[in-house]
Amino acid sequence: MAIETIKWVRGRIRIIDQTKLPNKFEYIYCRDLETLWQAIKRLSVRGAPAIGVAAAFGVLLGIQGFKGKDKLKFLDLFYKTCGYLATSRPTAVNLFNMLNEMRDVVAHNPNADVGSLKKLLFKKAMAIFKADQDVCRRMGEHGAKLVKNAMQCLTICNAGALATVDYGTALGVFYSAKKQGKNFSVYSCETRPLLQGARLTCWELLREKIDTTLICDNMAASLMACGQVDIIFTGADRIASNGDTANKIGTYMLAVLAKHHGIPFYIVAPRSSFDLAIKSGKRIPIEERKSEEVTHFAGVAVAPRGVKVYNPAFDVTPAKLITGIVTEYGIIRPPYMKNIKGMIG
Repeated sequence: MAIETIKWVRGRIRIIDQTKLPNKFEYIYCRDLETLWQAIKRLSVRGAPAIGVAAAFGVLLGIQGFKGKDKLKFLDLFYKTCGYLATSRPTAVNLFNMLNEMRDVVAHNPNADVGSLKKLLFKKAMAIFKADQDVCRRMGEHGAKLVKNAMQCLTICNAGALATVDYGTALGVFYSAKKQGKNFSVYSCETRPLLQGARLTCWELLREKIDTTLICDNMAASLMACGQVDIIFTGADRIASNGDTANKIGTYMLAVLAKHHGIPFYIVAPRSSFDLAIKSGKRIPIEERKSEEVTHFAGVAVAPRGVKVYNPAFDVTPAKLITGIVTEYGIIRPPYMKNIKGMIG
């Protein structure tokens, strides 16, 4: 893949502005925390792994202007920076996990001075970036084993290179399968209301010359009933210790349909997307976004003014509907409470 979704460039964070795709390919250069926070909030950078990397880079952005050797003042700035970044979006646990990894650097080096801490934090952020590249490719290799020649696959939202550092989670499975010479096709759900499937997934897959067909979200059931879907792969924003999984709104619907039609349904997600501190999906916070995302399309109103809107960004798929969870360590299968702990706990 030749897509650099997010990168640290000479003291700035460079991100692809995903709100402009597929019509325009533009970068945003974040020179301050507010710009980055807004970029995360409005989905210029999105996808759980990419948000995690953005958080780590954001810490560097927040502390790089600190002058002097006063460690207490430095730590105050550091923790305030972490706290501020944590308010950008609530559901993707990678954001909080990567901030915790940055906090661990400070906690594990109590005697380090300001200069040393800055260097250690920079090293950790770059390690987080590099780890995402490695993890995604390992997931792709494991997931590609599930893809057979002539298979018709289905996915929702965008769990590709644009959602990670450079390869993807669910789409990484397709990239690995193509690299192995397998012949298959992909149906991409458009993913209302922000059309990440139409705008981003189709853009990615066509770049890689993967046979791709776009469908409206409400066409999935008919497609399955006609025998046109053999397997489903989706990403994840947070996975509870029992296997319940939060992903883009509409994922739960696909899982229910897949169960009815006997179609394997797989989640593809790294260790950093697991939240082993919670027992079930009932405790996953679900982000609700502004009503204009539903009442307007491309800036034009498509609903009567004053109508009430319910706009959750994610839903939770119960573990009992999930065939397996593809991770960098391998494929986890039921019973999830036991096997998640056994493989990644």
